[in-house]
Amino acid sequence: MKAFIFTVNSIRPRTYDKKKAYKPGAATIAQNKRIYHEYCIEQELEAGLLLQGWEVKSLRAGKANISGSYVLLKNCEAYLFGATFQPLTVTSSHAICDPMRTRKLLLNKFELNSLLERVKRGGYTVIALSLYWKNTWIKIKIGVAKGKKEYDKRTDIKKYEWQLNKARIMKHTNCYVAIHIGICYN
Repeated sequence: MKAFIFTVNSIRPRTYDKKKAYKPGAATIAQNKRIYHEYCIEQELEAGLLLQGWEVKSLRAGKANISGSYVLLKNCEAYLFGATFQPLTVTSSHAICDPMRTRKLLLNKFELNSLLERVKRGGYTVIALSLYWKNTWIKIKIGVAKGKKEYDKRTDIKKYEWQLNKARIMKHTNCYVAIHIGICYN
């Protein structure tokens, strides 16, 4: 009588591939797009957030708003003010849900010291740029910013309009050349 021995070598445990796990832009929860118009961002940092369970659930549902939020530095710690995380209706009744509570940011000492030095100089503030998933962690991108003057905003608008016009001109000139050659597909 023959006996067959089956081994489990063919079954491999799942390997963790960092390249597959993190896809930038695909896991964005909330963005503060207006900031780029009103402020000049000089330095960007990534920070973790100290959250409660109901907040993580609401972020999974995408119910977050960080427009108008900023970072306050006190007692060598950083706190996020003005961010709104709307609680879900199915959140347990024993949890007290405060959508506007201050949340602690997780930064190391070097990052905190660099932020403190920048903010001590006049005119600089720390603001929240975007909120996103990085693997299984919720991260926030914060930036050290200085407010733009009115003429800075106007020059940015002129640059943007010139980029649009340049793209339009290039599209029409390429089509014009292609028509004379006979290969335009418009």
